[in-house]
Amino acid sequence: MEKKRLRRSWSRTNKALSSRSRSRSLAVGLILFGLGLVSLFIGHVASDLHWSQFRHRIRPKVFHNKRLDIWKSNYSDFYYGCSTRGSNFRYAVPENRSNGYLLIATSGGLNQQRVGISDAVVVAWILNATLVIPEMDHHSFWKDDSDFLNIFDVDWFISYLSEDVRVVRRIPDKVMRSMEKLPWTMRPPRKSVPDYYLYQVLPILRRRHALQLTKFDYRLTNRLDDELQKLRCRANFHALRFTSSIENMGQKLVQKMRNMSSRYVAVHLRFEPDMLAFSGCYYGGGDKERAELGEIRKRWATLPDLSEEGERSRGKCPLTPHEVGLMLKALGFQNDTYVYVASGEIYGGEKTLQPLKDLFPNYYTKEMLADANELEPFLPFSSRLAALDFIVCDESDVFVTNNNGNMAKILAGRRRYMGHKRTIRPNAKKLSMLFKARSQMKLDWETFSTKVKYAQSDFMGEPDEMRPGRGDFHEFPYSCICKKDVVSSS
Repeated sequence: MEKKRLRRSWSRTNKALSSRSRSRSLAVGLILFGLGLVSLFIGHVASDLHWSQFRHRIRPKVFHNKRLDIWKSNYSDFYYGCSTRGSNFRYAVPENRSNGYLLIATSGGLNQQRVGISDAVVVAWILNATLVIPEMDHHSFWKDDSDFLNIFDVDWFISYLSEDVRVVRRIPDKVMRSMEKLPWTMRPPRKSVPDYYLYQVLPILRRRHALQLTKFDYRLTNRLDDELQKLRCRANFHALRFTSSIENMGQKLVQKMRNMSSRYVAVHLRFEPDMLAFSGCYYGGGDKERAELGEIRKRWATLPDLSEEGERSRGKCPLTPHEVGLMLKALGFQNDTYVYVASGEIYGGEKTLQPLKDLFPNYYTKEMLADANELEPFLPFSSRLAALDFIVCDESDVFVTNNNGNMAKILAGRRRYMGHKRTIRPNAKKLSMLFKARSQMKLDWETFSTKVKYAQSDFMGEPDEMRPGRGDFHEFPYSCICKKDVVSSS
């Protein structure tokens, strides 16, 4: 009996100890799991520390409380553009030692072609090739027969890139005569990675000695290592300089704006018929609008059928000129603000523009600022006219985009690189709901203005909006933006 009693007692003791052991193991496991989550969270935060920690240190979210300067970021002085080549970055090889000649056929309008040219410089470096001055697009919607030398300073382009990529005006005649066949032509997939060019393109280039890449727009991945991204920046922000005739005319327009006001807002309105047709959005023009834009939309055979309301709720529809004016007024721009509008033919003409002019009477375009004889040499060429708008928008105190097109991206990225000049991109997804509520008389002006400011708080071109990997590199050139050391006051 005594033995049985001892065994039962021993069994109960073992169970208790086992139970406590399991409890301790479970507790330790939970603690370790919790520590793992904390570590993961801290690691995630630390990976973004370059931007987010600085953001909270210097810029509280107070725009809707009217403490943010709508004309200039208070924090732009903490950042600067930096694209200097690294000490170990390979130098350009002589023309006769390169892997061959790379020809590029660009595509689209001026700024889409600018993207292609910048990327072509990087691809030429990857291939260790000699780059031939790119061929501009003469066959797209804009029907502009301008060549590279009519828009950009060729000598400067060649000289500026001389350490990185050898650039020539054309393939030498001697080389052309020695070639058994014409240059091979191919079209890389969109956003191709460097390995694609090394394993699919380079063998052909070596075999044929000359190769043309066609429809070259966004044919290079958005994500590259920092040294290649910096080369992108050197090509885009430095090497591509307009011809003296374009630059001089553009600066004349800027000076005329400055003579009237010490500061001005430039708006890229982008409310042309082709843009609206491409977007698939509807603006209340009835059967006439649907028929006109539907006919234009047929130019793009691969465009899907889109839900008009769905596109608007997703923020994919450009704002009307009136909505742009309401947004600016709600943000705090007064009606005596000088506004430069960069735009082609506005859908709906003067009737569509009048509400914006009523809100901001000091409204100007290049046609209004320049004498007829000054603009005459540029009029037949859409790319050269676009270059004039580019200059005036780039020099503005505040630049307002109205879609996420190529000019908007290129200029937004350039303005970040050149000192984080105020750049406003409408938060169309949230604004569309506010405009709808206002039209239904659900919001008074003060409430509407407050909500617009809140909606735009992360769309004002502040330095902390840019984070590694966010968006298109041409718009957010994070590898080329450096932060100055900040001395803590504590």
